[in-house]
Amino acid sequence: MKKPAPLLVYTVLRLLAFLVPLAILWFFFPIFREFWWLAAIFAALIGASISMLFLRTPLSDASARLHERREGRVSGQQADADAEDEAIDAAPDETRRD
Repeated sequence: MKKPAPLLVYTVLRLLAFLVPLAILWFFFPIFREFWWLAAIFAALIGASISMLFLRTPLSDASARLHERREGRVSGQQADADAEDEAIDAAPDETRRD
């Protein structure tokens, strides 16, 4: 079976790290039903703490995958510069000015 994309795994885990504390605060503490924005702030802080403590490996996998994808691409400017270099190298020696 194919491994899921690391960025998708990390995104889902980060969403769960926010939504689970938000649901716990919302359902078990009635004061947060009235102050929903405070529940969202606390859930965000809890989710950030959880992700820093427990989601290092998925973050490393996701960032490594992004780095590999970026390194695999050749930028448009680099491709253009390479084509110009090949054209200059292919030109006869009389036309070159050094």
